[in-house]
Amino acid sequence: MTDELLSRAEALDAADPLGHLRDQFLAPDGFDVVSYLDGNSLGRPLRATARLLDEFVREQWAGRLIRGWTDGWLDWPLRLGDRLGAVALGAAAGQVVVADSTTVLLYKLSRAAVDARPGRRKVVLDTDNFPTDRYVLEGIAAERGLTLVWVETDPLTGITPEQVAATVDDETALVLFSHVAYRSGWLADAAEINRIAHAAGALTLWDLSHSVGSVPVRLDDWGVDLAVGCTYKYLNGGPGAPAFGYLRRELQGELRQPIQGWMGHRAAFEMGPGHEPAEGVRALLSGTPPILAMVPLHANLDMLAEAGIEAVRAKSVLLTGYALELADRWLAPLGVEVVSPRDPEQRGGHVTLRRPGFADLLESLWENGVLPDYRRPDGIRIGPAPLSTSFAEVHRGLSVLRTVLEKHL
Repeated sequence: MTDELLSRAEALDAADPLGHLRDQFLAPDGFDVVSYLDGNSLGRPLRATARLLDEFVREQWAGRLIRGWTDGWLDWPLRLGDRLGAVALGAAAGQVVVADSTTVLLYKLSRAAVDARPGRRKVVLDTDNFPTDRYVLEGIAAERGLTLVWVETDPLTGITPEQVAATVDDETALVLFSHVAYRSGWLADAAEINRIAHAAGALTLWDLSHSVGSVPVRLDDWGVDLAVGCTYKYLNGGPGAPAFGYLRRELQGELRQPIQGWMGHRAAFEMGPGHEPAEGVRALLSGTPPILAMVPLHANLDMLAEAGIEAVRAKSVLLTGYALELADRWLAPLGVEVVSPRDPEQRGGHVTLRRPGFADLLESLWENGVLPDYRRPDGIRIGPAPLSTSFAEVHRGLSVLRTVLEKHL
């Protein structure tokens, strides 16, 4: 059986149209990583990223010094935002900005949204959303005297249109959900949920952190109002890489974000009294852009543009499907349960396996060169990044997990 599964992995790798791109990633130097299965938390670095960072420090930072700002750095948040919108978000130019962290942008957009719907006192969100999303809205609700309406979602799945339809009403100002659930990998029907929320007069905000660079996103076509996401997962932007925010063009003159910094001013270098928001999506900026942290995005957007998001999604479906096959064959007899959608139409880029005692296995897995992701209370997420992960690597990783689990039984 093992030979059959390995042969299947080798055949899938041989037929992989994206396989050649794996050579563009840096191999770990001096570390024995047998299988990296946590691309949904932190992507691997590209060789081009190391080169671009070195060139930036030596040529732009050291060479141009303060002149770099007028050479183009000031435009990076919008230039990279436009490129990201075109390559991965289905967003026309002038609607995406790269800046801040996901948490900060969530706060900016959420606060702006509820203030733009005066008289509506409810915000709808789900109980199993990522903690930062819930925490930010709890703070805003306390700050603005709003009521949070919690949709009880099944951690095995995620938010559904039926649940949203039963919850939103003419008092709802904003709904906030994740496009791909961080725990289960559930892929929400964003277009239909958006339609339902708009029919009730509410604004919509989507967290795309676990979908951008992994599944196709069509913000303009879906009529999304607001969106945020990080760039250090499937976009390989590096630890703490800046986030991105999307603000639909039709709302740009209506919503006003609350953190009024100089970079979001109409004329930043006039240093004048009073804040006058810049036109368009630039108004979402606050402080000085994190230029050095943006450098890796240039390389990774080049790669994603070359691969194409549809091809990335096709491989992702095969990778997670293969991981499920291994889990069913090898791990289910050992008491491991799959807690992610089996239907690829409802599954994002990762799958979660659950078994009591998984936390006790992590040290052994790391010692054996296997790096998955652990989520309390007892879930291991398998997140193979399509651009950097082979099917054979998934086979190696789950083979080690099986061996380690057998030893702990």
